[in-house]
Amino acid sequence: MGIANQLMSPKSGTSGVDWDQALNVGKSLLISPLVGFGLAAILLLICKAVIKDRRLYEAPVGEEPPPFWIRGLLVLTCTGVSFAHGSNDGQKGMGLIMLILVGTVPTAYALNHAVTPAQTADFLASTAQTVAIVDKYVKPSAVVADSRDDLTNYIRTKQYDDNTMLALRQYMNDVGNEVKDFGIYKNVPTDKMSNLRNDMYVISETLRLVQKSGKTEFNADDKKVLANYKKHLDLATKFIPGWVKVAVAMALGLGTMIGWKRIVVTVGEKIGKEHLTYAQGAAAEITAMATIMTADSLGLPVSTTHVLSSGIAGTMAANRTGLQLSTVRNLALAWVLTLPAAMLMSGALFWAFRHIS
Repeated sequence: MGIANQLMSPKSGTSGVDWDQALNVGKSLLISPLVGFGLAAILLLICKAVIKDRRLYEAPVGEEPPPFWIRGLLVLTCTGVSFAHGSNDGQKGMGLIMLILVGTVPTAYALNHAVTPAQTADFLASTAQTVAIVDKYVKPSAVVADSRDDLTNYIRTKQYDDNTMLALRQYMNDVGNEVKDFGIYKNVPTDKMSNLRNDMYVISETLRLVQKSGKTEFNADDKKVLANYKKHLDLATKFIPGWVKVAVAMALGLGTMIGWKRIVVTVGEKIGKEHLTYAQGAAAEITAMATIMTADSLGLPVSTTHVLSSGIAGTMAANRTGLQLSTVRNLALAWVLTLPAAMLMSGALFWAFRHIS
């Protein structure tokens, strides 16, 4: 969709694809299954060396339940995977819903109406502090005709020059004055709501890129002021209402309840040449939980299915029971084809909807 938007719209800092972020996503999706495979295999070998109860390494027999302590272990590991799944995959669903809401109902969702007058006053005070900080790094030779054009061009090209800090200072000051005139975000007129959100995004992204580039060396105190200012920007623009969180949680839960059987059969019986044992399941789930939550803490999206399936394959390899190569091949093809297929479909639909409207 981002590529289609860039082809159909004028090039600016808010159109197109942030390829640095896209590359990070690609790396996390590629590396996480490898991590899951290796860690699950190692964890299973450790379990075999430490825990000697042979029942842990046996496959389920018919409808017979596992021993109580093994059942408790599996309940805990399944709960951990569910929590990690929601913390990562759930974020994607919430993000997509918010994109739709911001695009279709900007009056209600472009800016966070829950921000209080006191928080708005804090934002204005932080703006004044940050403007003063940025002003220290503005060079006398800097000249800016249009601060927004300069900043969006910087976001698009990542080419820093002496004018960038001057444009940033002016733009922060303009946005601060605009917020001051409105008092609170829910007082912002409908026709200006999306523009103010975009202005805040441009400032936030410029601050992130300037600090990441190292072109301007901020001292420790200045970084604290910048971080506080950026936190206020994110409070206004990066928010998710409670009902969206509940809706996504319900969707994940209902989807698992309805479609679990085919996935469980594939994961439990078709990845390896022998049925999954309790120890293999627990090792794969602990690995998936740890990998996903680590990625979540780093802000990297990963696939629960990819990591868990790879973990199970790793335990099969460590257990020397062999892999069903046809299933592994089908899983790999699905992983590889999902991204380009989704990109083509979303780009085509975006183009079609734009022309219909």
